[in-house]
Amino acid sequence: MKILRRTAAALLVLLIALTFLLWLKPPALLRVGANYSAKIVCSNVFLAGRDPEEVLRIDVQAPGIALLRLMRVSVDRERGVVRAGLLGFIGDGIAVARPGNGCTVLPDGKLEPVEEARPARIPPRVQSAGEGTAAAPANALWPDGGAVATQPAIDRILGNDELAGPGARALLVVDHGHIVAERYTSGFTAGTPLLGWSMTKTVVAGLIGLLIKDGKLSLEQAGFWPAAAGDGRDRIRVADLLAMSSGLRFNENYGAVSDVTSMLYLQPDMAAFARAQPLAHPVGEVWSYSSGTAVILSRMMQDAAGGDGRAFADARLFKPLGMSSATLESDAHGTLVGSSYMYATARDWAKYAQFLLQEGVWQGQELLPSGYVAMMATPVAASAGQYGHGQVWLWGSDAATPGVNPDAAFGIPADTFWFSGHDGQSIAVIRSRQLIVVRLGLTPESLGYSLQPLVKAVLEATDARIR
Repeated sequence: MKILRRTAAALLVLLIALTFLLWLKPPALLRVGANYSAKIVCSNVFLAGRDPEEVLRIDVQAPGIALLRLMRVSVDRERGVVRAGLLGFIGDGIAVARPGNGCTVLPDGKLEPVEEARPARIPPRVQSAGEGTAAAPANALWPDGGAVATQPAIDRILGNDELAGPGARALLVVDHGHIVAERYTSGFTAGTPLLGWSMTKTVVAGLIGLLIKDGKLSLEQAGFWPAAAGDGRDRIRVADLLAMSSGLRFNENYGAVSDVTSMLYLQPDMAAFARAQPLAHPVGEVWSYSSGTAVILSRMMQDAAGGDGRAFADARLFKPLGMSSATLESDAHGTLVGSSYMYATARDWAKYAQFLLQEGVWQGQELLPSGYVAMMATPVAASAGQYGHGQVWLWGSDAATPGVNPDAAFGIPADTFWFSGHDGQSIAVIRSRQLIVVRLGLTPESLGYSLQPLVKAVLEATDARIR
């Protein structure tokens, strides 16, 4: 018995010492998990008005990553601060909310730089489902107002749980410019802002297009890296970044501490981190999907717009389109995280998709350069046809046979392009049919969900209506 007691005591001392060491100097993986937890809870509480414990349980822990199941959070609603850590105190995760800015991860744990920018209390930003634009009443048909022209056959398709997929939160169909069906699952409404993850990249491509229209950027523009570096990065053009062909090294693996997780959750200046990566390939010759290039584009956009990228996005894109719920969040340095962090309602995501479907024209005004959207959806040769030159996907999922578009098996027209984001965010824009299908939710890739069967069903329903 003495031996057992001594062994137990030794193990307890060892456990206490290990816990102390983890608290004193948490490894990078714990810090990534803690900052991720703080960020997701913060945005969903202060932008979407959701309950923090529900967000922790469903959004952070339910997808099944063991480390995240041990995370605990605390929310200071008066100061707009969310802290997270393993068992509640290991990892130093912290995110802060600011009005109009969403939430920001603070990897160095310092609140002082943003202390003066926060009010005493930050109310959740939740849009009214019936909001109209300044020029139209709320009872006008979407997109001018909040009214919809429901088509029962398509509404029934969205009600099919198998087609909607596990974890669906919002589904919406736009046919020839008007919403004809929409569905929201329990806890979510037409007024709930939802995270698009990498669908944000497609929005950044549009913002770059606005600046090209203004003459402040060009596709052929280079020289964003000093030629004195002598490594060829000064030859990277805006077009190369938009096409994911910059040649910069960037590990996009989300399973551990990689370039992308380090950038999002350990780096206060994400653009500087991404810009510092060396060339792994000749500029413009190899396609390599990279969230780092999208953040670099965000920084270029902000610099070209005079420094205030959020004001530019609001004034030149979100306000004209009536996207009143759209929020682009920034890093601690002030760079908009254009790779990953835009929240908007399903209806506002659909407005941006409709804007691209209309070739960058809104209410008769040409906002994007003529031909820009066509360029965005032109295949990057090095991607084997799956990706476009303007941060859009041309296939709805990976091909079973290299070089063969899997959409064809579902009867989806070849002129379709897609927004695609982490955990099942997807928008199909079918140009020849004037159709948009939006699906937002939380569906880990391991579940194998694809939007293509739902799109096929919607296409067949509209075919039947036309006949």
